[in-house]
Amino acid sequence: MEPLEEAALGLAPQTDFSDLQQAIGQIKEELRKRIIGQEAFIDLLLIAILADGHVLIEGVPGIAKTLTAKLLARTIDVGFNRIQFTPDLMPSDVLGTSVFHPGTATFQFKQGPIFSNIVLIDEINRAPAKTQSSLFEVMEEQQITQDGVQYTMADPFIVLATQNPIEQEGTYRLPEAQLDRFMFKILVQYPSLAEEVAILGVHHNRPALQQTLDEIRPVLTAEKVSALRKQVREVHVDIKVLEYIAQLVVQTRANKSLYLGASPRASLALLNSAKALAAIRNRSFVTPEDVQELAPSVLRHRILLSPEREMEGATPDDVIKQIIQKTEVPR
Repeated sequence: MEPLEEAALGLAPQTDFSDLQQAIGQIKEELRKRIIGQEAFIDLLLIAILADGHVLIEGVPGIAKTLTAKLLARTIDVGFNRIQFTPDLMPSDVLGTSVFHPGTATFQFKQGPIFSNIVLIDEINRAPAKTQSSLFEVMEEQQITQDGVQYTMADPFIVLATQNPIEQEGTYRLPEAQLDRFMFKILVQYPSLAEEVAILGVHHNRPALQQTLDEIRPVLTAEKVSALRKQVREVHVDIKVLEYIAQLVVQTRANKSLYLGASPRASLALLNSAKALAAIRNRSFVTPEDVQELAPSVLRHRILLSPEREMEGATPDDVIKQIIQKTEVPR
């Protein structure tokens, strides 16, 4: 065992994560009724829920991005809304609008679809900047301000957004201020050959199996999610690991391959998600390996490559990997 892990075991309170382990297992069992493979994708979604973070999901069409998000929402007994972003969508279509009532000669606020616990925004990059900006306040502060009145979102409040990286026609680049509000950017990959064969087998037998979305049963309530999040917040983080997180993020701001580095919000996202990962793995302390594993998902959408590196064909993940390799790991 590494020295840092030994010290953590001596300092960290031994939290009982049996409830959390059971809940995670039950959610995965429900998702496997319809989803084959995508284990890393599902794990990151669960980490984001436990760490109270929003998720941007990127992948080509047809790899179950939207379906996985919908099924995950069904495993939690809370409100769910889906918003299809289009070029003509207005902020009021998302947030809501004030409606005049002639009988009382007053305006009454009619809540939009953003007022829910889990909100799936499909193809988020198809709406223009005006509509994108309507999400800034609600994603950061979990509230909206309409006509001088603040409306607070119910807890939990999570935005799951999908986008297609291939199509450019009719799409808009997301503002950096909005990208920074997502805890993770998850790159969903194609299934393996074995997984694709299994997918074909399931769909071939679907009429006999009568598999529908209704098969997915709720596992967690809003109160249970809050209790599990409280457990996650109590996970111990050694000062050396805190310094390691800060060093990784600070180095993105001084790297010659990057035009824009990550903000302190990235450091907080890396900290909170690493605590959730440790809890999922039944540990009451965070290790540097937890941080390394989550760094690409936390940082890739928060950094911008320099024009030279972009022309060379480099990716944000390439630079993140180099930064991890060059940063001394605490022991």
